[in-house]
Formats: sequence, structure tokens, C-alpha cells
Amino acid sequence: MSLKGRNFVDLADFERFELRQVLDTAHDLKQKQKRGEPHELLKGKSLAMIFMKSSTRTRVSFEVGMTQLGGHALFLQPSGTQLGRGETIGDTALVLSRYCDVIMARVFGHDEVTGLAKYGT
Repeated sequence: MSLKGRNFVDLADFERFELRQVLDTAHDLKQKQKRGEPHELLKGKSLAMIFMKSSTRTRVSFEVGMTQLGGHALFLQPSGTQLGRGETIGDTALVLSRYCDVIMARVFGHDEVTGLAKYGT
């Protein structure tokens, strides 16, 4: 199953078997991690993490997860971006989509998430 061009804004956009496959894969990877078996499912992939709302647990869980899967996470906060200073969420999504494989966001409103999903590729 390919997730390219898809998002998890609305789980109703997925078939039941697709969600099952995602959860089964997560379970399998967690078991491999516990056994010390190396796996790099996301080797060479990058995750842009947009944090409009701070959260230590969310940040750490995504950064550690990407590292364990062989990828790299980029932490973006309001003071380090143009969000809220003229750049729209759509522009941000378009630019980040050119450089990063995945975008995640911890924001204040659902509209910001749907905007990222609409313009991100």
C-alpha cells in the first residue's frame, strides 16, 4: 500500500484493510525494535514537524520514531518559520512538500491541518 499523496486528516478516507495494514506494520516494527532487529523502513526519508503548540512528548516521540526507522525529523516552530508572518499554510505545505517526504503538525485549529493536507503533496 502506498501512502504517497494521502493524509490521515480523516480516517474515513481509508478502507478498513488499509488501516489494518498500517496498524499491523506498526506492531511488527515495534516487535523488531524490542528484539533489537535493525530495520530502516524510512531510510533516506525526512519528516517536517510543524509545532504551533509546544509538546515535549509529541516532539520526542516523532523524532525518536523517525530515527529508529532510519529517517530524519526536522523541528519547525513559529519563531523559525514564516507562518503567521505572511506565509500562508498553503505556501508552507507546498514548499515543505518539495523537500520533505512527510509533514506532521501540532497546531491550534483543524483548518490549519486541512490546509496542509490540501496543499501538501
